[in-house]
Amino acid sequence: MKNIEYNTQQKHLVLPEYGRNIQNMVDHALTIEDRAIRTRCAYTIVEIMGNMFPHLRNVEDFRHKLWDHLAIMADFKLDIDYPYEIVKKENLYNRPDKVDYKDRRVTYKHYGRYVENLIEKCSKIEDQNERDALIAMIGNQMKKSFLTWNKDTVDDKKIIDDLRELSRGQVLVDFEDIRLSGSKDLMQKKPKNASNNQRKHSR
Repeated sequence: MKNIEYNTQQKHLVLPEYGRNIQNMVDHALTIEDRAIRTRCAYTIVEIMGNMFPHLRNVEDFRHKLWDHLAIMADFKLDIDYPYEIVKKENLYNRPDKVDYKDRRVTYKHYGRYVENLIEKCSKIEDQNERDALIAMIGNQMKKSFLTWNKDTVDDKKIIDDLRELSRGQVLVDFEDIRLSGSKDLMQKKPKNASNNQRKHSR
């Protein structure tokens, strides 16, 4: 009786999504001595690989990726004229460049960094009317964000105090000088037919 060979006992699959049969074809191509025949074999393998993803096989970038995958499965030892410049082995496992993030922490997460950036810009505006208009807009946005996270009413004085704190005193505003929108107005949902009316007017 022939012994059963389990997958765990077989050669590790570099790209398991293609299955063992494709890997066996690639391994066979590596043994073909005639370069022309080896190249034709490689093209056949790529066609079979593409047939596994019929909705993508004619997309140019995808075909390029298939040839990259063939080279990877062959451990870059398949000596043929590739129709594309394939990925280099030394670049295959390079770690991506680190993305630089701002280290500045958000003071109140429910307001977010967007509000803090607006407050910073507001402190640099010299025109008083423009500055007051932006302060009111920021205050309403802060109130809306507060209500979104806390699901409760909020006193306008709390918003003004937070605005003053977040600006580190650079945006000086008195409670009597600013009137914020009501909580219901800020959190009111758009009517169901609002989007339909908007589409009609946009035509």
